[in-house]
Amino acid sequence: MGNGRIAVVTGAGSGLGREISRALLGAGYRVALAGRRADALAETADGAADALPVPTDVADPDSVAALFEAVRSRWGRLDLLVNNAGVSVGGTVDELSFADWKRAVDTNLTGMFLCAQQAVRLMKAQDPRGGRIINNGSISAHAPRPASVAYTATKHAVTGLTKSISLDGRAWNVACGQIDIGNAATEMTLRMADGIPQADGSVKAEPTFDARHVADAVLYMAGLPLDANVGFLTVTATAMPYIGRG
Repeated sequence: MGNGRIAVVTGAGSGLGREISRALLGAGYRVALAGRRADALAETADGAADALPVPTDVADPDSVAALFEAVRSRWGRLDLLVNNAGVSVGGTVDELSFADWKRAVDTNLTGMFLCAQQAVRLMKAQDPRGGRIINNGSISAHAPRPASVAYTATKHAVTGLTKSISLDGRAWNVACGQIDIGNAATEMTLRMADGIPQADGSVKAEPTFDARHVADAVLYMAGLPLDANVGFLTVTATAMPYIGRG
């Protein structure tokens, strides 16, 4: 029997978004799957009756509003938003194009803001009131990699967004936390095995870990009662060069 809770996961068409979405479905959630590609969302859903694929551009306010209206129309409420959609854009501050900077900001920061805005509006208006938002931060919310100015800046900003939502949501029983992830094994981290530039100028292979552990962590955060919250949780490959980076 399902737990009856309603979730939205952005970036649900691949990688961590797919892993988290399937874990939530397996735990009895009804899940709206948001992402750009309808075919990828359908693959994530894999025929699950409690999955609702909604093609969405998180950087477009109208598209985001349509996503949350679809959730309200289908299920009448929202208990959980997993703000996961993001893009990795490389480049040093002097070389990065404005177009790439804007793409990172639009998706990684503005997209999270727009989704959180719609989620909080719905959570405040529903009965019973409240819900939870989990933002996907990154190790880059704490320490940058070389040539990652746009990604690092947006992920640092996500931390501020998380804190502000957590504070603003208190009066409405809306909890907000952040999961900062380092080297979970997805399509995006395949290149780790070939070597990644380090702060000292060297290139070294880095370890990864099973992305299912990220989904398990999200399930733990999401499963707490609304009078408890994990503000920040960091999960990395044990031997990842993060502590002591540089």
